[in-house]
Amino acid sequence: MWVKKIFLICSIFTLISCAELQQVVNTLPTQTGVGIGMDPTMIASGLRQALDLGIDKQVTKLTQRDGFYGNQLVKILLPQELQKVDQTLRDIGLGSLADEGIKALNRAAEDAVKQATPIFVSAVKDITFNDAKTILLGPDNAATNYLQQRTNTALYSKFNPVIKKSFSKVGADQIWSNIITKYNSVPFVTKVNTDLTDYVTNEALSGVYKMISVEEKDIRNNISSRTTSLLRQVFALQD
Repeated sequence: MWVKKIFLICSIFTLISCAELQQVVNTLPTQTGVGIGMDPTMIASGLRQALDLGIDKQVTKLTQRDGFYGNQLVKILLPQELQKVDQTLRDIGLGSLADEGIKALNRAAEDAVKQATPIFVSAVKDITFNDAKTILLGPDNAATNYLQQRTNTALYSKFNPVIKKSFSKVGADQIWSNIITKYNSVPFVTKVNTDLTDYVTNEALSGVYKMISVEEKDIRNNISSRTTSLLRQVFALQD
């Protein structure tokens, strides 16, 4: 009888201890996102705020003169098929024209991002982070990657015509028409007729996402960059 009572008491103690231990475990962050003691909706709001800051602080830099051209992280260079054009022009003493062509591509991207920034802001607002906890505990660019995966196709369709207009606005279309004409007039070269709108659209979008990720990484790693109470509260969970 006493043995049974002792066993029962030990069993109750063990159950209580397990329950207390489980409460502790539930407060610990995990890679699966289970156990963070915060509403996923609040975490999602914090992640959106981080992306909004990326747009406000980093993407706006791209809209300034030399925002792309002077930024080695995102500077748009010539696609592979046009590198031979660039080299040929330089070989025949038209290096300044080649430089002007690269600059024109970057100017078009700078102008287009300026016009398209509201598109990115709207895209962030529309995101639902179903897996917010996992994203929070992911790599330094997890939220940016999530944004890119879910918005890139839609943003491309909106961004492409903006790039096309920007080409005309900054004179890049005329510059490149002149470059291609000059190149095609060189004896024995294989003539090219490349449409650069698609290329610059993709490169500009890539640059935008890259700069958003710069801000996300900063918020994740530097407490001083968490400039709102929501950011401090949410990102403290991943520290």
